Amino acid sequence: MSRKHRRSAAALVYDAQSNDPAPRVVAKGYGLLAEMIVQRAREAGLYVHEAPEMVSLLMQVDLDARIPPQLYQAVAELLAWLHRLESGAEDEPAHGASALPTRRT
Repeated sequence: MSRKHRRSAAALVYDAQSNDPAPRVVAKGYGLLAEMIVQRAREAGLYVHEAPEMVSLLMQVDLDARIPPQLYQAVAELLAWLHRLESGAEDEPAHGASALPTRRT
């Protein structure tokens, strides 16, 4: 399978109560590594949001780096989706071929 068609995954961590001003990319990878990221996220009870475009952008962010300001709005929308999902207000089906494990702490 070509790199263009391999599954990719990126994981974010964000704690709104901490002094960290933006979410950080704490894991990312392609192929088998991406599968492992998604599997571990699911095993840990984390939500996996399927968003190939978002993952593509996050793959460009250095590991353990804060997301750049250009991604704030997109990630804020993702965190809002997660909040709605956790509160039971939305049950959105997953789409796409890439995964984005997310966690609010």
